[in-house]
Amino acid sequence: MNEDEIITSLKNRFGERVHNSKIAKPRRVYVEVDASIIREALSYMRGSLGFDHLSTITGLDSEERIELIYHIVCGNSIVVSMKTNVLKTNPKIGSISDIYVTAELYEREVYDLLGVRFEEHPNLSRLILPEDWPENLHPLRKEATLEQIKSRLSMNGDGINERFND
Repeated sequence: MNEDEIITSLKNRFGERVHNSKIAKPRRVYVEVDASIIREALSYMRGSLGFDHLSTITGLDSEERIELIYHIVCGNSIVVSMKTNVLKTNPKIGSISDIYVTAELYEREVYDLLGVRFEEHPNLSRLILPEDWPENLHPLRKEATLEQIKSRLSMNGDGINERFND
């Protein structure tokens, strides 16, 4: 299956819920889908189109929304980056850890750093930040200030705060 066929297959299956698809270069496809179908779209990509590897999930704070980008690979051939958005005021989406086992760690990382809650995740606990880190302070959100993070780190008394001052 080539890049055009992948996009056509997604559009045929999901219609208007697939947006902004493009082939960036050979073997590299970008597509955006509605958040309401992200689980179904990724399951389709894995089961019907052979995209059996999730290489990572990236997240980005884009003002009122958080963008989630799922990077999936078909063999060693084509990489599809499938993007969706969740509202920052209610950042939750269904977990895909039952579709791609590797998603368990990536979803925990996005939860830690951007505050996205992955519903039905088997263990949505801290991965990077300490367990006592404040629930409403997510280091990769634009509203998280360096002062807040420095203050939080200095409370731990672990000497990390000095590194910010170098």
